[in-house]
Order: sequence, then structure tokens, then C-alpha cells
Amino acid sequence: MNINVTKAYLPPLAEYSAYLQGIWERGWLTNNGPLVQQLEKELSDHLDGSLVQFTGNGTIALQVAIKALELSGEIITTPFSYVATTTAILWENCTPVFVDVEDRTFCLDATKIEAAITPQTTGILATHVYGYPCDVLAIEDIARRHNLKVIYDGAHAFGVRVHGKPLLSYGDLSTCSFHATKLFHTAEGGAIVMNDPALAKKVWLYKSFGHIGDEYFSLGINGKNSEFHAAMGLCNLPRVPDFIVARQALAVLYRQELVGLPLQYPEPTEDSLEYNHAYFPVVFDSEERLHVVKDGLAAQMVNTRRYFYPSLNHLPYHKGASCPVSEDIAKRVLCLPFYQELAAEQVRWICQLVRKFHGFV
Repeated sequence: MNINVTKAYLPPLAEYSAYLQGIWERGWLTNNGPLVQQLEKELSDHLDGSLVQFTGNGTIALQVAIKALELSGEIITTPFSYVATTTAILWENCTPVFVDVEDRTFCLDATKIEAAITPQTTGILATHVYGYPCDVLAIEDIARRHNLKVIYDGAHAFGVRVHGKPLLSYGDLSTCSFHATKLFHTAEGGAIVMNDPALAKKVWLYKSFGHIGDEYFSLGINGKNSEFHAAMGLCNLPRVPDFIVARQALAVLYRQELVGLPLQYPEPTEDSLEYNHAYFPVVFDSEERLHVVKDGLAAQMVNTRRYFYPSLNHLPYHKGASCPVSEDIAKRVLCLPFYQELAAEQVRWICQLVRKFHGFV
């Protein structure tokens, strides 16, 4: 039995093929086609009216977001995220300034941001880790008082609500990944979410070579996505609520089966949180124990992932200041298999193996 750490949901082939039939009939494959426009509209409705631009992936969304907000100099960011968060900053010729994370949510610690602000700071780029929200109200207050722009890397945050609003509606811009491994996916893809129409138009130009027809307005790149990817999104989007319910049940089962083990889990700090159960990370009591369990599971063809490792302030091409909480968590965190099609008996078997390799049988 080979169990992957994530698994992309594929809708019924006949349902996807119905969209393909329309693509064939129209002969319109890309360049802001009708399915892309429909998906953006349905995503906007899902996000309570926020403006959505569908992009080729989540990384290009970050790069366009930085460019659209005209950030330069230093950007305060988190060391506990996927590497794209940091490399997007570097790619746009800005300097990442790492601030350590909270020890409960593993998100950027808002209480440590102001000490890192300098005259060269232009923005904050924070990640909603595993879909748990950053302290969006505190970060908004800091940004307002220091005249900074805020981007949220919401790669894991689709379907999350906090303070009565979609989590992706906070900040000047939020970005999302719709990669095949995500809760909601378009095979490959991403999005930029915002509430300012003028900014949305700017983002559209930046992702579309900067022109409309033969009229050129700004610089731009190819950050677009295709009708084929939009079709996958249109199939999957209505199923997101059911995905979340199924994942919640699996998360409860995992915790029940692992009770008694010396494991730490990320914990929300917001009572108003409506969580999406994007991943199931566990933090072991030591890196050595993590390796024993990870290797033991791999021998049984159960795939896990050190997500996120290493702490990004230790990247070989960009060293940052010490961030002891991030560095510690990154060494001890492991994501166990987690997707809505995972069977309860598979979860129980995985947990039996974890207990065995952990020394608790």
C-alpha cells in the first residue's frame, strides 16, 4: 500500500469533458477566455466580492503582487514558509528581513515586527501557515502606522474565514496557490485577491504583458492561465465545502489515534476561525525522533513531508538573522498524509506505525 502525503482530487471525467467540449467548439484556449472569466467571478463570489485575478501559479502571483505594490528595499517576512515566499522577494530585487514566528500558529509574530522596521522597509509579506491566520488586525495596525503595504501568502488559506470575513480578503493583496496538492486546485494555478479596482486593473496588466489589444499601458509578463486549468477549477470549486468537512473528520481521527504521544500541533489563536484543514502537521519532541518516524513510515510506503524545512533564514543563497522559534519548529515538524479521499482505516494504520516507531505501542 503506497500512501502519498497529498493527493489531487480529480472530478468525474465526464464533467471535465463537458467543459473541454466547449473549449473545442470555441477554439479559445487562453488569453482571458470565458472559463477564466467565469472562474474569477465564481471565486469572487466565494470570497464575498473580493476581486480575483487567476494566475499561472502561486509564485508568479507573489511576484506580480510585489511589483504591483511597487515595493522596494526591505520587506519584512517570515522564515517559516515555502521557499517561494522568500525567493519571490529576492527575484523582485528586494531584501527579505526575517522576523521570527509565534510558537502556536507558526505564523509571523506580529509583536516582533516593529523592531525590524527601518527607513528602507516598504512592506510586510506574511504567510498564513497551514491555513492558520496571522494576526491580521495587529499587522494591519502596524502597517497603517508605518505606511507599509501588506501582502499575505495565502497558499494554504483558501476556504478559511476569520472575524467573519474570508482570510484572503485581508491585506493590500493576498495570493493563493491552486497547485494540484492544494485543498482547491486547478492542476496548476494561483490567484491574486484584492479589494481595490484600480489595483486589480494594474495587476491584470502586469500579468498580461501590460497591453490590451494593440494598446500598451505598462510593463508586464505572462502570468496568465488557460481555459483548461479554469475548467478544472470550475469542477472543483463547488466541492470545497464537502472537502473541508471530510478533512475535519480525518483531523479529529488523527488526533484521537495519536493521543498520548508527545506531539505538538499548531493551534489557532482566533476564536472566530473557520478553518479549512489544509494539512495535518505534527511536531515531534526532537529532530532525531522525526527521522526515526519518517524513515519507518517510508519503509512502509507511507510518504510524509518536512513542510517547512529548512527555516528560510538558513537558505544557502540568503542568510538571515537568527529566528530560534522557526529554526526549532522547522527541524521537528512533519506533515502526515492528508487528503479527503484518505480512508479512516488508512489513518488508523498510519497512526499505529507512528506509535510503533515512536516507541509507544
